[in-house]
Amino acid sequence: HHQFSLVTLIQNHKTNSFHLQFLCFCCCHFLRLFRQELANSQQKNPEDSENKNQRVVLALYDALKSRDVETVHKILAPDLEWWFHGPPTHQFMMHLLTGSTTASSASQSSFVFVPLSITSFGPIVLAEGCDHSRQISWVHAWTVADGIITQVREYFNTSLTVTRFGKDLSGQSQRKKSPPSDFPSTAEINPVHCPSVWESSVSNRDGKSVPGLVLAL
Repeated sequence: HHQFSLVTLIQNHKTNSFHLQFLCFCCCHFLRLFRQELANSQQKNPEDSENKNQRVVLALYDALKSRDVETVHKILAPDLEWWFHGPPTHQFMMHLLTGSTTASSASQSSFVFVPLSITSFGPIVLAEGCDHSRQISWVHAWTVADGIITQVREYFNTSLTVTRFGKDLSGQSQRKKSPPSDFPSTAEINPVHCPSVWESSVSNRDGKSVPGLVLAL
């Protein structure tokens, strides 16, 4: 009787150990599949992320137009990085964001940004527009991270060309990940490794000669 009980106990222990191992295997397998599916869903549609970034930027323009300060504060990072290229009298965005109302900015406060086109490359959203009555063209390069705008680069009366750093023959990236950089349009840039992916189209509509810059992503 005692021998039978001992054998039964051993058998039960082995059975429980097997069940535990099988359960652990199933859990690990399920977790692996879940992580893989999550990664695939995040990489499957990069266009979805770009479309979301565009919607964030369009929402900002709408908020600026309606003077919706609360929405503007929600969209813009508190430590927003701002970069400007153009005539100092064209710093309309800065006056809108800071609310300055000096005599020199009285007419600037009436400037309305209406994007005529918008496109994006990853976290960078490009928007351009113009005010024909004032002969002013503008391009904004917004950087969006998790639905928040962290940087804006403004170009007024400037012909902008956007290039993207490619890979060399060995397949290695020529440049480590870093913020976008500007170069004069006369700078020597290899068209093979740095192909042009976008060019502003409204800067020359007024027939005026404007400086050119290259934005390297």
